[in-house]
Amino acid sequence: MSRQFMGYIRPNGKVGSRNYVAVIPSVVCANEVCEAIVSQTVNTRGYFHHQGCCQLPPDLERVTDCLIGLGTHPNVGAALVVSLGCEGTDTDRLTDTIAASGIPVERVNIQELGGTSAAIADGINKAQRLALRISGQQRVAVDMSHFVLGIKCGASDATSGMASNCAIGYVADRIVDMGGTVVFGETTEFIGAEHILAQRAAAPQVAEDIYRIVERMENRAKAIGCDMRKGQPTPGNIAGGLSSIEEKSLGAIMKSGSRPIQGVLEYPAIITNQKGLWIKDSPGREIEILTGMAVAGAQCMTFSTGRGAPQGFPTMPVIKICGNPNTYERMQHDMDINAGRIIQGTASIEQVGEEILDMLTLVLSGAVTKGEAIHYTKSMDIYTLGPVI
Repeated sequence: MSRQFMGYIRPNGKVGSRNYVAVIPSVVCANEVCEAIVSQTVNTRGYFHHQGCCQLPPDLERVTDCLIGLGTHPNVGAALVVSLGCEGTDTDRLTDTIAASGIPVERVNIQELGGTSAAIADGINKAQRLALRISGQQRVAVDMSHFVLGIKCGASDATSGMASNCAIGYVADRIVDMGGTVVFGETTEFIGAEHILAQRAAAPQVAEDIYRIVERMENRAKAIGCDMRKGQPTPGNIAGGLSSIEEKSLGAIMKSGSRPIQGVLEYPAIITNQKGLWIKDSPGREIEILTGMAVAGAQCMTFSTGRGAPQGFPTMPVIKICGNPNTYERMQHDMDINAGRIIQGTASIEQVGEEILDMLTLVLSGAVTKGEAIHYTKSMDIYTLGPVI
């Protein structure tokens, strides 16, 4: 029997695991207005990023594209765009593109309304109206071909590559085999293992793209006189038993499974009808890669950790898979699944993988993660390339 989950079908055909009103500041200057709106309205989630002003045109376009991806995310039933009025992001394109997707959208302009207090009042009224509008939507059964899974590892130790990443790799293969989509990234953690990923490329151009993004990432560090190996592994990784970036990369790529890699996506890319396994060029830091996976359209994310990384995301549930049994015991109110049983010999990779699949099905259908239950869901930011000016 094929797996199904209960999701919200959107006008553009995407299927959501949640049904939120996204409150979207078009620029960092609007964050506190958005925070006030979210604090006073039910079922709203804010994207409190720090971009949108005094950036070069390529980054302003990138920020606009990413906000469009977040505003049209499958888990978003409606959107409220909060504009300052003089930002560099293209707020008209942001609002119009969200509207064109069929998602109800409203807009607040702080400067036009006369300032903060008036904008907060207007935003609360509009967010309330949007929340009421989508509140009656019902879940329906859909198959896993509608699922986009984002995957990441963070706060890794030696158990990550031997347990939690392996179990997630098993899940990635199963999702691909069920006709779904899997997206992984962390280009910094391909270094030293890029040739292994390139061997799995579905076409020669894909292999070339894998080498290209690794070289591009390394060149960014060299441009400021550094080597990537001065920042990777991190101090926490080293304390957890990882000796080099190559060792870390060999463990990190385990979470991608074994299926062919269909292509490489740039950071602002949105999944449309792509299926199979994909790479998204992205950094390793949690707040930017989680955003990148949400921009792609992942309705849920599996996050492998050994030392214990608790971060979540505003609109995308994040399931924490812990490879270290001691960490799981110590942080059991943050960690969802104990993959450390693989290290202890009490469960196989396949058994833990099936447990993750069972939980994914439940979370996609409305069950909350431990992070969601304690509101650890606010951290996010957009990965940009150039300096602020």
